[in-house]
Amino acid sequence: MTRRRALVVRGGWEGHEPVKATELFLPFLRDSGFAVRVEESTEVYADAALMAGTDLVVQCVTMSQITTAQVEGLSSAVAAGTGLTGWHGGIVDSFRASAEYLHLVGGQFAAHPGKEPCARRGGAADNFLPHTVRVTEAGREHPVTAGIGDFELETEQYWVLHDDLIEVLATTTHPARPWQPWQEPVTSPAVWTRRWGAGRVVVTTPGHDVGVLENRQVRTIVERGMLWAARTASVS
Repeated sequence: MTRRRALVVRGGWEGHEPVKATELFLPFLRDSGFAVRVEESTEVYADAALMAGTDLVVQCVTMSQITTAQVEGLSSAVAAGTGLTGWHGGIVDSFRASAEYLHLVGGQFAAHPGKEPCARRGGAADNFLPHTVRVTEAGREHPVTAGIGDFELETEQYWVLHDDLIEVLATTTHPARPWQPWQEPVTSPAVWTRRWGAGRVVVTTPGHDVGVLENRQVRTIVERGMLWAARTASVS
């Protein structure tokens, strides 16, 4: 039996621990029957033959740059049936200058609101806020999030800009705090899927570091997202 092929692409800003974060999921992919290839550069996206034979791309590349040929290669592969998934800045804060990439993923990191100014100490924890991830009605039925209840995290809470072509499986709400410039709560998608041609995209916004990815609910969502996004003989 031919094994499906997963391509793990990692790099970009080191603060999101791209190597440690992706290494966390390699055993799961192999145990799930994937032959896994790991690349440290998006150059692989421009290899049309390799991408055509890839069933799943797991991307963890925060910020960084991507060429026109590379993003076209990724987008074309997904449209032809290759799955794409990732978490946090590794998928929704990638390649900020690429409109085509944003169009493919359907959402873009805008902010992670921080603590009250007097409570900030100059480190990453200044942006760690307790918040709730709430599963939507659609999420309760979807294979990626079915059976997962609302859960609490204390980490970066992503505020994302998005379009209407996504199916939102979970949300998180940013309250209006006295030191912030907005005057009413704002709800952002926290987990979503997107159909792109014959391909599937799954985005999970929690995942700032390995500690968050080891959270039981977050890890389950990411792993289920890999399985659901991957190319299948019959897509439903």
